[in-house]
Amino acid sequence: MVLGVCLLGGAVGSYEALPQATAQTSHTDPSQVQIDQEWLGDSGPMVQRIGPASTRMRRQPGAQRGVGMAPGKATHPRIGRGKKAVPTPPPPPPPDTDDDDNDDNLLGDIGGLRPWLGRYGITFDLQEVDELWGNLTGGVPGSGRGSRGTGPSFNGVTMPTLTVDLEKMIGLKDAVFNVSALQIHGRSITQDRLYNYNPVSGIEADRSTRLFELWYEQAFWHDKLDIKIGQQDLDTEFLITTYGALYLNANFSWPMGPSANLYAGGPSWPLASPAIRLRYRPADNLTLMVAAADDNPPGNQWNSFTVQNQGQGNVQDPTSQTTNDACGCRFNMNTGAVLMGEVQYALNPEPDDDHPDRKRTGHGLPGVYKLGGYYDTARFPDWRYDVHGQSLGAAYARGDVTQPRMVRGNWLLYGIVDQMVWRPSQKSPTSVGVFARATGSPGDRNMIGYAVDAGINLKAPFAKRENDTLGLGWGLGRASYGARAYYRTQGQRAPGTENHMELTYQAEIMPWFVLQPDFQYIFNPSGGLENQKWSGHKVADELVFGLHSRISF
Repeated sequence: MVLGVCLLGGAVGSYEALPQATAQTSHTDPSQVQIDQEWLGDSGPMVQRIGPASTRMRRQPGAQRGVGMAPGKATHPRIGRGKKAVPTPPPPPPPDTDDDDNDDNLLGDIGGLRPWLGRYGITFDLQEVDELWGNLTGGVPGSGRGSRGTGPSFNGVTMPTLTVDLEKMIGLKDAVFNVSALQIHGRSITQDRLYNYNPVSGIEADRSTRLFELWYEQAFWHDKLDIKIGQQDLDTEFLITTYGALYLNANFSWPMGPSANLYAGGPSWPLASPAIRLRYRPADNLTLMVAAADDNPPGNQWNSFTVQNQGQGNVQDPTSQTTNDACGCRFNMNTGAVLMGEVQYALNPEPDDDHPDRKRTGHGLPGVYKLGGYYDTARFPDWRYDVHGQSLGAAYARGDVTQPRMVRGNWLLYGIVDQMVWRPSQKSPTSVGVFARATGSPGDRNMIGYAVDAGINLKAPFAKRENDTLGLGWGLGRASYGARAYYRTQGQRAPGTENHMELTYQAEIMPWFVLQPDFQYIFNPSGGLENQKWSGHKVADELVFGLHSRISF
């Protein structure tokens, strides 16, 4: 059996339900994932594919949705402090009984260890997510004799996380410390067999044991402003779609644009880099975020871009994830900087149970709308021209020893919509939500010019399955005009658009065990590039089945 684990933790924060005395004085700041889920009335998937593995949206004591969260309740004991704090949840059961929070963990309170650590502000989480994949048709044969593009593959990740509420521990008000690590195992089916723009799994990565995040967060002005500084993974807070976080294809988490266009994919799974992030909430339904981070976590001179190094990219490290940085502790700051910003607006954010709008039948369905972008200050290879101003593809085709012209700067703009479109009643766990996200980048220095993903989710599709979610998603990535010119002038088939469809069902078997069967079909892999194993033929469409699972310890 394939097993996986997840706790609400890691890069997006980790918060335990504590005895009443400590819950009422908790000063641990809610993550952006939690805020988005709250705005959408807890209608997003209970396990969200965001950041390094998956994020468990914890239920609170007194939840009214079976094992789910209460409608309109905050996903943390409170969002905001002082006058801005929302009411704390009802007190948990007595210490000698199993409370809801410990039911989310296979090991419960570990003989009282969890609540004891919680009194000192310490939360330790361990998550293990494992996946089994199989490609039934298409793909690219491996290097082994008689190998095929079809067959099974296994990949997984183990992530321990330590989160400390420094106010409880040492009296430092509104301060949080977080450190996490990764143990990545298995093999990437996309790298070995599929030849896609984007991996079919968001946790595929080179095998390694490494430090992941190491940061300190400080809040000010009753949580209107908070600052995070240290080693960070930006894809846990920026470019997130809550409904899209249900899906396993990597494009629905950190999307195709930055993954394919930035060095090493930028500060995103499984790489974090030194960064500072500011989040300002001037109103209950408005959030502004900005961040500055090193753009190239391993500090590679050559990347996986085919256009570099005589058309070979980084042959020692084709995925640009672990070269010079196998332990994750290089803390590179010698390359470019990626500057990122995002504005988030909540339409009809779900009111609290005690809010007057809760009783109004005319309260609209909630939605979250985001606009953002980034600018990378590094130099990037121009896919069209070499250092002499000649056609790069033609030069490589002649066998000339040359390199691409390097141009300064790179950017991407994006927009995101998460909108609930139907719910039988305001307190019903069943709902239908839709999402859409689009990104665009300049075509001369990027492999992907633009990408779009969208989908529809049905939460609680069956009676007594209130935490299950059924989803159908679609996405595409379009090769840039520079990439098309590069391959065309080499005399090869020019790439076009890759499309992928995903049908998935997330089932909560137990509060601590989630199983997610998944189906994906990839049309025109890598935009129709030629299959290097079978000259004259493009990579055939791929039919991929997967089984994703997790257990919370």
